[in-house]
Amino acid sequence: MKTEKNILVAFILNLAFSIIELIGGFFTNSISIMSDAIHDFGDALSIGISYILEKISKRKPDEIYTYGYVRYSILGALITTIILTLGSIFVIIGGIKRVFSPVEINYNGMIIFAILGVIINFLAAYSTREGDSINQKAVNLHMLEDVLGWIVVLIGAILMKFTDISLIDSIMSIGVASFILINSFKNLKDILDLFLEKIPNNISIDEIKRHIGEAKGVLDVHHIHVWSIDGNTNYSTMHVVTDSKNISELKKEIREEMEELGIVHSTIEIEDKKDACDKKECNIKPSVSQEQHHHHH
Repeated sequence: MKTEKNILVAFILNLAFSIIELIGGFFTNSISIMSDAIHDFGDALSIGISYILEKISKRKPDEIYTYGYVRYSILGALITTIILTLGSIFVIIGGIKRVFSPVEINYNGMIIFAILGVIINFLAAYSTREGDSINQKAVNLHMLEDVLGWIVVLIGAILMKFTDISLIDSIMSIGVASFILINSFKNLKDILDLFLEKIPNNISIDEIKRHIGEAKGVLDVHHIHVWSIDGNTNYSTMHVVTDSKNISELKKEIREEMEELGIVHSTIEIEDKKDACDKKECNIKPSVSQEQHHHHH
């Protein structure tokens, strides 16, 4: 519940502020304020989407979404990231154009706006600091970026007031936008890894094989699949060849091993030597795995 309320607060703050900013950017003629406005508006939009999808993602699994609705939260993160990426590119182009055709900037107005920006975004960042979903982290990251962005604008505005070098404005907007762009690409990679069912970062198949191979009576383990629904929860399936008499004991042991490796939900298919997989990649050489066993025990 906490996550949702946070996201809502952040949404309202950001939306209201980005509208004020657009007006402010227009009056002060500052592109870094305009660019922050676009960025904040993108944030507000994506937070709104995140809010709706985060609500859906809390639903319990049912017959249609057997894994639950967690991926909706990731979808929120994906949409957010794309919006931010496009926003940043837009800002960078604007900033580069300004370098070649400078304009008169109202520095005092800019300083006032930047101070407001730091305060409001700090409040928004503070209100979204707790939460553990990727979505929540994405939202919080935006908030922190906004605070940083505004601190940069504030410093820039003060510098410009004293030096009158209006180029600083364009450079700042390009800098802030590039920073956001780089982070967006990192986020995008994590999200795509999930959608592509890539093995979770902290898990290796070899390690799983080693751990399960040490369980008593295991001759071979193959067909191991590990995936994550949301970046937090990992699932796995595997085929275990065994001559053990006590199957339920063995399964329990394997599940415990898997939980230690960070996999909360394992589906284990038990085979004995006779009905070992007929698929090519599954052909086992009992001799090898049995020799290993003599070493272990």
